Amino acid sequence: MDYIHDIRQKIGHEPIILNFVGGILINDKNEVLLQKHSDMNKWDLPGGAMEYGETVEGTCRREFREETGLEVILNSFLGLSSNHIQRYPNSDVAQAIVTFFLVDYCKGELNSKNNETLDLKYFSKENLPEIFNRQHASCLQHYFEHDFPYFE
Repeated sequence: MDYIHDIRQKIGHEPIILNFVGGILINDKNEVLLQKHSDMNKWDLPGGAMEYGETVEGTCRREFREETGLEVILNSFLGLSSNHIQRYPNSDVAQAIVTFFLVDYCKGELNSKNNETLDLKYFSKENLPEIFNRQHASCLQHYFEHDFPYFE
């Protein structure tokens, strides 16, 4: 099942509302795990779109498993962002509602060998690369300023 693909088959590039979930995983050096996405060749937090019938918790766990190879457990709610209209290179337009969680490592090894990931690395607050998605950048800012939960 590919919910977004199925919707786009019916409505083309028309604006839609989509739900996404992302997470912050911190290592023992207080560095955050970032993913270099293959579709944009840019850095963001691991995460992705909900599939029909999923919960936000289930989406977060699935996306981490698919994109990083790691099994995670949800520690706490970080924030909710609904203030962004995303325009994609293929002309799709969507209002993104993103739920963010702080997650803890459970098991597995980092693995970037999948069709959505070019690289996975931990970064310190002082050494963050440019973050592609402003909702992800805002989540990181809220996290590092200890300003959560947040809503925007």
